[in-house]
Amino acid sequence: MSSKTTKNLTLFSITWPIFIEILLHMLMGNADTLMLSQYSDESVAAVGVSNQILSVVIVMFGFVAQGAAVLIAQNIGADKPKAAGQIALNALSMNLLFSILLSICLFIWGKPILTMMDLPPELMGEGLSYMKIVGGFIFIQALIMTTGAILRSYGHTKDTMIVTIGMNILNVIGNYFAIFGPFGFPVLGVEGVAYSTAISRLIGFIALILLLVKRTGEEINFKYFFRYEKMHVKSLLKIGIPSAGEQLSYNASQMVITYFVAQLGTIAITTKVYTQNIMMFIFLFSVAIGQGTQILIGHMIGAGKIEDAYERALKSLRLSIFISLTMAGIVYLIAKPFLGIFTDNASIIEAGTFLLLLTIALEPGRAFNLVMISSLRAAGDVKFPVYIGIVVMWGVSVTFSWFFGIYLELGLIGIWIAFIADEWLRGVLMLRRWKQRNWVNMSFVQKDKDEVTGEAR
Repeated sequence: MSSKTTKNLTLFSITWPIFIEILLHMLMGNADTLMLSQYSDESVAAVGVSNQILSVVIVMFGFVAQGAAVLIAQNIGADKPKAAGQIALNALSMNLLFSILLSICLFIWGKPILTMMDLPPELMGEGLSYMKIVGGFIFIQALIMTTGAILRSYGHTKDTMIVTIGMNILNVIGNYFAIFGPFGFPVLGVEGVAYSTAISRLIGFIALILLLVKRTGEEINFKYFFRYEKMHVKSLLKIGIPSAGEQLSYNASQMVITYFVAQLGTIAITTKVYTQNIMMFIFLFSVAIGQGTQILIGHMIGAGKIEDAYERALKSLRLSIFISLTMAGIVYLIAKPFLGIFTDNASIIEAGTFLLLLTIALEPGRAFNLVMISSLRAAGDVKFPVYIGIVVMWGVSVTFSWFFGIYLELGLIGIWIAFIADEWLRGVLMLRRWKQRNWVNMSFVQKDKDEVTGEAR
């Protein structure tokens, strides 16, 4: 990508395809489960347990893709296309090797893993079938994540959006044939759904690779696929591993909080699930703005445009806060009919409505985190958000959830108070860090300037 193309990128042009792509993942991510519900409740349970395991594995693939996204954006901004291309190939080959290893483990040890998850014996057959097929080909998803991150870093966010749409359509069509057997097609059930998922992902990956080659031209030379550059690998891990650690810490803290909620009873669990499902449509905007901002700031940092990067983060933050407040307010106004889509239980609707009122205070704090953490990461300041995140997640979110929700018996209201305190405290600390400009000298391109220049010649 030329510097001229980079200059033409705007937050809107990058962000709206990311928004559509994430929305599709949210709406279609559970297509297997939703369509199987028309086939068999037992099949839904078997696939659901298998997907819990697979979702954890997929998170583990993200650390290389995250590192690649930052490094490539910075090198593109610094007008070092060959270095960006080498990083892209190193990231792809690293995630391929890592994901193949995990795929083999899931295929061989699928049954012991499902047994550890207490999957009932009568569901083991279908659960294991799904695990072996989807898990055995899970390396394709790792390659999709990495290739998608690379394309987005080059600014081609529309490409990943279009491929995501195509994959979802293929998966739904495949599921329809496997579950309902139209035109005399054999009803394959869970096994057919698993093959549909794997095949649609394979076709999606092929499309992404072809687009990557088309968009980058000679900048990506596949002879470097297994020719690792020590500097690039070190930087990929330096960014990726802390990011993965933060995500795993967040998932673990949420599991503990869910345990607290479980003590409040079935109504509380159901209310939390429905409310948070609705909340996803609010913070989706901040997620997209955060990812778009990360790409732009990475380019600016690489190009040495420090002031532009500084102002870009603050502008994105203001926009994200405004949209979050607006969306949270609108959702609250229609909370009762919205919740009524999921349930007719008056207690759940009443409690969920009040939680969505509290969400008006929660979402701007989340916007701080999603935008500022992405900005800090794009600038190379990777460790600070992770350290603060882990301390506050456990010291505030988990601790306050227990204190307000369980000890003071405020229930879900206490849990939401903890969420608000967590998001705002982390958000304010991230904004303070950004304004302190500690990140100015953390660019990976600047740090390795001489060496990268030597490679690009």
